Amino acid sequence: MTTLTMMRTGALALSLLATSVIAAVSPQEAQQLGTTLTPLGAQKEGNADGSIPAWTGGLKPGAAPVDGNGFLGNPFANEQPLFVITAANAEQYKDKLTPGQLALFKRYPDSYRIPVYKSQRTAAVPEAIYAIAKQSAVNTELTDDGNGLRNFADTRYYPFPIPKNGVQVYWNHNNRYRGGNMLRQAAQAAPQVNGSYSIVEYDDELSYPQYMEGVDAKQAENIFYFYKQSITAPSRLAGSVVLIHETIDQVKEPRLAWVYNAGQRRVRRAPQIAYDGPGSGADGLRTADNTDLMNGAPDRYDWKLMGKKEIYIPYNNYKLWSPSLKYADIIKPGHINQDLARYELHRVWHVQATLKPGQRHIYAKRDLYFDEDTWQLAEVDHYDGRGQLWRVAEGYAVTDYERSAPAYAMQGIYDLIAGRYNILAMTNESKHATYYGKPTRMNDFTPAALRNAGVR
Repeated sequence: MTTLTMMRTGALALSLLATSVIAAVSPQEAQQLGTTLTPLGAQKEGNADGSIPAWTGGLKPGAAPVDGNGFLGNPFANEQPLFVITAANAEQYKDKLTPGQLALFKRYPDSYRIPVYKSQRTAAVPEAIYAIAKQSAVNTELTDDGNGLRNFADTRYYPFPIPKNGVQVYWNHNNRYRGGNMLRQAAQAAPQVNGSYSIVEYDDELSYPQYMEGVDAKQAENIFYFYKQSITAPSRLAGSVVLIHETIDQVKEPRLAWVYNAGQRRVRRAPQIAYDGPGSGADGLRTADNTDLMNGAPDRYDWKLMGKKEIYIPYNNYKLWSPSLKYADIIKPGHINQDLARYELHRVWHVQATLKPGQRHIYAKRDLYFDEDTWQLAEVDHYDGRGQLWRVAEGYAVTDYERSAPAYAMQGIYDLIAGRYNILAMTNESKHATYYGKPTRMNDFTPAALRNAGVR
């Protein structure tokens, strides 16, 4: 009888624990959103010494002039750095730097620098998205050990604005608002140690089921977005196309991916476009799940919420985003031209992802730092199987104030061992800024449509 009682007690405890992991927050707790917290769940007040200000609503449309091709101006063009962190004084600021940033100072002591500017809390999304976040908070639950979401199909953004664990923070990044349907011309490069590089140009198209025609509602329940990438240069790669149907629960239904090879003129399934499969056009310097600093299923890692901290992160990088710059102005040996970057002190959620026993990935551990105002990843440190810090990723954040959406001016992933890096999603030399709100149809995102997309 004692054994039976203990078994029942243990089963009940496990049941209660499972419930606490997946449960949404109460309506009373959700009332913090938009009151003591920002509508997306950040601390509304500034920090004690005022170096981080209070959030007052973020940037509004018209914050700076927009040129004829849609490129946004810099609202902070007249500001100068408060100070610059270099290898010589990095020790003084180490409590507000990540291990990856400190490693970059050691790897490039003569050139790596962090210009620190006045902190500006510019994050904003539309009022309708704030309402959705509040609805998500009381409805959305984790399923399948954190790998899926329940009651999310009607909201689709910010499932856990008041997170209770690390994987919930990651889900907020993965399912953040990005401005809706998007089409852009972009570029990436993987410079050699001496700084020489070739540009790979591509067209990106992102579309969401709720903004598309011809999508079967049942089919779309486990689809977050559709993505298509068409390489346009150099000529040896031009015409290759990747298509992805990004599922929400990728354990229940793995990401669906196809590749059209222009040389072979064939469409093939591409299960390698996930986890640590090679990132396209990155010369082996980026994995498939390094895009967006991290993307895809969380199932191979254990997620630990380390808490909040204040660190210097790339923020309001309008100067780096400017169409007045050429790629040659940005791309330098070892790392980008740091004089063009802007860093600010912000609060971040620190989450540690450790590879589960029996799972496989080239990154055995990731330390991830998420901006509290946007849930967008700002910094990621990647460790190999020996526990050695290997790669450092930075997302050069901006707010698209005309669209009220967080974005990246570009993303960089720096290989400390190889002395090389991959810089991607650059738009400085594109003919036009990102287009938003393009009407799309389901038929545009089928394997059968890949051949037409790949015509040179």
